[in-house]
Amino acid sequence: MKQQRHPLLAPLPGTARAVESFHFGPQGAGKIYIQASLHADEIPGMLVAWYLKQRLNELEQAGRLQKEIVLVPVANPIGLEQVLMDTPLGRYELESGENFNRWFVDLSEQVGDEIEASLGDDAQSNARLIREALSRALQAQQPTTQLQSLRLTLQRLACEAEMVLDLHCDFEAVEHLYTTPEAWPQVEPLARYLGSQANLLATDSGGQSFDECFSLVWHKLKLRFGERFAIPQGSFSVTIELRGQVDVNHALASRDAQAVISYLEHYGAIDSTPMEQPELLYPATPLAGVEPISTPVGGILVFCCVPGEYLEAGQLVAEIIDPLTDQVTPVHNEKPGLLYARSLRRMATAGMVVARIAGAQAYRSGYLLSP
Repeated sequence: MKQQRHPLLAPLPGTARAVESFHFGPQGAGKIYIQASLHADEIPGMLVAWYLKQRLNELEQAGRLQKEIVLVPVANPIGLEQVLMDTPLGRYELESGENFNRWFVDLSEQVGDEIEASLGDDAQSNARLIREALSRALQAQQPTTQLQSLRLTLQRLACEAEMVLDLHCDFEAVEHLYTTPEAWPQVEPLARYLGSQANLLATDSGGQSFDECFSLVWHKLKLRFGERFAIPQGSFSVTIELRGQVDVNHALASRDAQAVISYLEHYGAIDSTPMEQPELLYPATPLAGVEPISTPVGGILVFCCVPGEYLEAGQLVAEIIDPLTDQVTPVHNEKPGLLYARSLRRMATAGMVVARIAGAQAYRSGYLLSP
């Protein structure tokens, strides 16, 4: 195991922070990148990463790692320090108000311009050219803020990886994941090992989030050059949502770490016979088919169903109670699907999204993510 420290741009004297990465396995045979808690108030992934670090170190010492695996257990030291009056605020940077998991730099056009004259019919050679050009382009970027420095550091660490796993969680939720339709055949075994109950697919969900800043580079280059040159799907990414924010315990974390290890065995990154894949708990559905359930009025939020429950169209999801007027406002879903996540808050404001349901039919377009 090799540990590396990546200093971030300090916003003020005496406030320097750094990202720590741990590197396992042989270099040059392919790379896998795993990070946790980019939203710094989402801790389950950090505990899973701690378990993974122990397992990967053991596997490396046993000579069983077939690929380089880079692990970043604490992907956001900026957000981790944002605690206001005993409340962690790790989703948005307080200085800019920006979501930590949005607006990673898109260099696909620049990379395409650089490599166009060198591309050919060999997909493997083209993949190497793309990775090298993307790495150079990211190294040439000069951040002007601490947030830009963090984003660039994480992109530089992961840009040459063929697989990117980004460990998150929701507020209250069952385990679920996000990936692309193109990557789903490769990702389905991971969903099975994890016991993922919602698997949400989108090529471009908007917002240039961390996972898509890699898969989109290859997708855009294939659209640009695919009829002339062999452009492979050189990288696929998965955002893994490890249930809810309070689901931080050894039993769940050790189980999830084992699921990731089993998937890496299946993928060929670990020299071992993988365990048999469990059944897929819920089919993959389009992210554009997710119905955000919002409240028409504010008041006490009382849920009438739980994450993991399949809802028919028009079912009662929650009630909003006004303790002054005694008015009770029912909130129903419009489309059938699996309720996979809901809010932790129990006082709703008018227009607040309180739950999300994974439906089978796409009906939304444009920006598909939460704020």
